[in-house]
Amino acid sequence: MTLKKTHLWVLLAACAAAPAFAQNIAVVNGTPIPKARADALIDQLVHQGQQDSPQLQMAVREELVNREILMQEAIREGIPNKPDVKAQIAVAQQTVVLRALIENFVKNNQPSDAEVKARYDQLTKDAGGSEYHLHHILVDNEQQAKDLIAKIKAGASFEDLAKQYSKDPGSAKNGGDLDWSDPKAYVPEFAAAATHLQKGQITDTPVHTQFGWHIIRVDDIRAVTPPPLEQVRPQIVQQIQQEKLQAFEENLRKQAKIQ
Repeated sequence: MTLKKTHLWVLLAACAAAPAFAQNIAVVNGTPIPKARADALIDQLVHQGQQDSPQLQMAVREELVNREILMQEAIREGIPNKPDVKAQIAVAQQTVVLRALIENFVKNNQPSDAEVKARYDQLTKDAGGSEYHLHHILVDNEQQAKDLIAKIKAGASFEDLAKQYSKDPGSAKNGGDLDWSDPKAYVPEFAAAATHLQKGQITDTPVHTQFGWHIIRVDDIRAVTPPPLEQVRPQIVQQIQQEKLQAFEENLRKQAKIQ
């Protein structure tokens, strides 16, 4: 009877200890290493691109055991009590907490479909219009520009003159080709002149900007077609999230008493 009771108590003790043991991945010199710590490190590594596997879990266990051994030695030597180490620990702890705060805010403040659609509509409206395929020649003085315009109208090659005379290093070697772009990307004087031309036309008079004197030719014009909403949804969601987070931080700062 006594033997049976002993076996029973041993069995009960083992069953009671099993959940506690399962909560730790190892015990180093009497100090347990919680499984939650390993799970956190594995999750971090997976987010960095590694694949969760038994090999990774074993590697994490060994890493945490080594860290615990070194940590115990650091404590024995009084390292955590040094002022500079305490300051670094405080900064690291603050960083972890703030990262969790931001993640929690973003999780609880996801933009609605209506917000995303409204932002998409606004962006496509602002980006609407036309793109122009342009060529230009840039020179230093107005008279030279006028002379080149006369040569072009007399039949000279725009591209050859651009290669020979243009001061724009980016386009001269390509015969003045600026490729497709929104005219708003250029300085206002250049954009205004380009958008007043029809396909195939060149400026009758030189266009003066801060860079010099331009001769502009419009090769083609096409309507801008925005990408579909689903293609740009992730970028729009991220943009709205950043704006909400910034507003959250600014509101907290306004309420804070800073001396």
